[in-house]
Amino acid sequence: MAWVYLVIAGFFEIGLALGLKYSEGFSRLWPTVGMAVSGGISFYLLSIAMKSLPVGTAYAVWTGIGAAGTVVLGILFLKESSDLVRLISITLIVVGVVGLRFSSPA
Repeated sequence: MAWVYLVIAGFFEIGLALGLKYSEGFSRLWPTVGMAVSGGISFYLLSIAMKSLPVGTAYAVWTGIGAAGTVVLGILFLKESSDLVRLISITLIVVGVVGLRFSSPA
């Protein structure tokens, strides 16, 4: 169950990152509120996952999901670059996250 919490926490971390973008330096109320709520949920679920997962693994997977997800959504919806080096780099992050999953307990 810890891995389920961790993956969900990673998705909320994507919301945290995108909320930061749309809050425009905390000058827009609702994106700021959304970012804070998403971040709070993300940190809470991460803390639950860390009860039974190694801290290094949990944190790396959490940030990997957040980073890869944010880049993918940036490419799809924010017209960010999708050049080959960027896509290969995101693929490497995903491979690292999967590798950590299969090399860790629980």
